[in-house]
Amino acid sequence: MTQPHLILASGSPRRLELLAQLGLTPHAIRAPDIDETPAKAELPRPYCIRMAREKAQASTVGEGEVILCADTTVALGRRILGKPDDAEEAAAFLRKLAGRRHKVITAVSVRNSDRLWERNVVSTVKMKTLSDDEIAGYIATGDWQGKAGGYAIQGPAGAFIPWIEGSYSAIMGLPVAETAGLLQAAGIKVWA
Repeated sequence: MTQPHLILASGSPRRLELLAQLGLTPHAIRAPDIDETPAKAELPRPYCIRMAREKAQASTVGEGEVILCADTTVALGRRILGKPDDAEEAAAFLRKLAGRRHKVITAVSVRNSDRLWERNVVSTVKMKTLSDDEIAGYIATGDWQGKAGGYAIQGPAGAFIPWIEGSYSAIMGLPVAETAGLLQAAGIKVWA
């Protein structure tokens, strides 16, 4: 039996890098276009799980294909901090996160033509107290663009994170251990 083709339903270069850690290169990349607006009063974890599932359901899966979808959400209490619209919003997010702990949730959905497998990972991140100069300097890098919560732990903002509890790769956007398990369940061999 031949191994199914892996399709990555994400345009994230970080997810590509993390898949490479498993020895995997997607056969194709097909990022679905879905509405990512949270429902009224929707909590961060259910929202994140719903986003990953909706991406999987919105993706066309051909015979012999396995599609991998993920969503990463930054949560400050019950509040969802999505991808900032502009530098001003990114700076506002950083001011809210500075000196506090927050959660980073990453949900993963893997689907073939018959079945859906799902997992989610919640990590806790502590961000140090930030000065206005540190925030302005980080915003000037442009690294905040397209990042949930307005930062990426693997970039310059890593200097702001003295402590995490959970999965570093999940905070980056794809929990490697859990993803490996889901892909193996769907017939994709890792490190093959």
